[in-house]
This record gives sequence, C-alpha cells and structure tokens, in this order.
Amino acid sequence: MASPPSSASAFLLLSLSALFVFSPAHSLTCTSQSFTNNAVYKQCLDLPRLSSYLHWTYDQSNSSLSIAFIAPPPKSDGWIAWAINPTGTGMKGAQTLLAFKSDGDAMTVKTYNIEEIGPITESKISFEVWDLSAESDGGVMRLFAKVKVPGNAQTVNQVWQVGPSITAGLPDQHELQTANLNAKSTLSLVGEQMASHSGGDSRTKMKNIHGILNVVSWGILFPIGAIVARYMRTFESADPAWFYLHVLCQVSAYAIGVAGWGIGLKLGRESEGIQFTDHRNIGIALFCLATVQIFALFLRPKKDHRYRLYWNIYHHAVGYTILVLGILNIFKGYDILQPAKKWKSAYIIVIIVLGAIAFLLEAITWIVVLKRNSSNSAKR
Repeated sequence: MASPPSSASAFLLLSLSALFVFSPAHSLTCTSQSFTNNAVYKQCLDLPRLSSYLHWTYDQSNSSLSIAFIAPPPKSDGWIAWAINPTGTGMKGAQTLLAFKSDGDAMTVKTYNIEEIGPITESKISFEVWDLSAESDGGVMRLFAKVKVPGNAQTVNQVWQVGPSITAGLPDQHELQTANLNAKSTLSLVGEQMASHSGGDSRTKMKNIHGILNVVSWGILFPIGAIVARYMRTFESADPAWFYLHVLCQVSAYAIGVAGWGIGLKLGRESEGIQFTDHRNIGIALFCLATVQIFALFLRPKKDHRYRLYWNIYHHAVGYTILVLGILNIFKGYDILQPAKKWKSAYIIVIIVLGAIAFLLEAITWIVVLKRNSSNSAKR
C-alpha cells in the first residue's frame, strides 16, 4: 500500500470528522427585550437557525397570534420574513410576512402567498392579518403582526428567512446554505411552548451522511487505490498483491460512492426548486464513469493481448478523470454545506499528505526503474 495502515486510518478519521461536524448555529438566549411599540409577549423562543428570535402571544379566545420576529439580515438593505405554512413544512405554500427598508430607513411589511418556488410578487395571504409594522436598529430587523389562525389549531408550521437585498421593491433570492434551507419548525400554540425542528435535523443528518460517504469513497479510498496501482506494481515482489489491493480499494470506493450518490438523489427529490447544478452534474458523471470502470474490470485483456495497450490507455484516462472530478466535487460539497473552516482545512491536509506520498513514490519508482533498466542493459 502507498502509505502505512496507520496513516490510512488517520486519513479516514480526519475525513469522517470533516463533514460530520458542522458549524453550529449561533447560541442565542431569549433575554428580556423591549420594542419601540411597547408590545409585551407571553412567550419567547430562540429559533434554531439564522440567529433569530420569535416572541409571541396566542389568544385562544379569538384564535389570534401576536408575533414579533427578530433577525439580522445579511446586509443592511436586506430583508427578513416569517411565515405560517398551512399545507406543508417548507417554503412552498408559505403565507409570508416580509419586512424591508423601502425609502431610506423607513420599514415596510408586505404579504406573499408563495404558491411556487421561484420569483415572488406581493399578494394576499390566506390568513387574516393586521397591525403590520417593522423596525430596524443595530443591524437587526423586527417584524410585528397579528395573525388569525384556525380555531382548533394546536400547532402551526412556521418558516422564517433572511435575504440580502431588494430590487425594484421585490425581495431577491436568499442564500441556499444549510441554515437557510432548514429555517423551519413546528410552533406549539398551547401547553409547553417548544419548537420542534426534527425534520430539519433529519435532513441535516442525511446531508452529513451523504458528504461522509463521498469523502471516504471519492476523496480517500479512490486516491489510495490509484496510488497502489501506480507505484506498488513497480516492485516485482508485490505482484499480484498490488492488483488485489487496488481492486479492493476501488470496488469499496465505488460501493460507498454509489450509496452516497443515492442519498444525494433522494435529497434532490425532496428539495423542490433548489438545485446545485454543478455538484449534481459532476456527481452523475462520477457515477457513470465509475460504473463503466468497474465493468471494464471484467473485460481486462491478458498482458500479452494485442488490445491490452488500448485497454490500459482507456483505464488510466477514466481513472484519473474520476480522481480529479471526485476531489473537485468534494470541495463543491463543502461550499454548499458550509462546514467550519477547520474541517475543510483538515481535508486539504489529507489531500496534501496523499500528494506528498505520491510525489515521493514517483521519485522512488523512477529510481527503481532506471536501475533495473541499467542492470538489464549491462547483462546483454
């Protein structure tokens, strides 16, 4: 093997950590807060995403929900939004209240019925809403409203969001990072006031698993398998052990990679209107090329066969293409999931170490080959 087993284990552990541990949400505390409208709310909740708060009071006698939603927009001229979704848990179907600066520092609140994923326009929502207002101070925006909810409602699905800017009076698209995509929960209107966000946590776990499997397969096992095939075959004593070790690494990488690819497809189907085109296309290309590569194993000609040269050219070209695309797509995955910087740095160290090992073995291989050729020439 190109590196000692202990080194390979260290690479594996580092990479498992690299995508499993993600930047935690800002730790918030629902401290006493005052508002310029002197509103007082019975409940306050630290929302699990986007550094947001929700203050609210539910009046069961008339089924009205008074809310104050507080969040920092990405930029001073950005927007914040809070919504109730009566038909689902995500953005589609959300009855949205959105606040932004309209003229100078003046704040405006508009309503949006988000029927489809994509550009939105101002429209009435299915709930009766009144006392809409908003304020901005110290980099934080506050949205106030009273909403009529169904009389028998025990819980409501809430969605919240922040965006970077407003163009021609319409909100521009928010970011598609993990925190933005998981900014949703179930709000209990009666009893103990807790917001459940297990659905978002479940998707985050799936994304973590998707990332871990792909890092281990395309980012660790496949490069090690390539190193084994490239350098161990130079040593006659390593034949045929190098071949079986190479096959073991690549078949294992393929099996794990296909599992990660399948989870990626599932995540894509469950994320209507959200696509990471480059990451998706590279993933599909990897699956296709790796599948062809695995099947080519069964068509491998013998060493003295006249087509062996062409098979070798094809096998090496496809193999190195998979190697490059796999590592590239891992970094695109990092950009999408936005882990803490140290974990991305850890994987970079893994790649540097593997590259250093390959560089050292390349030099050793050339020395061995040149000495062998020189010795064979002397015997003739």
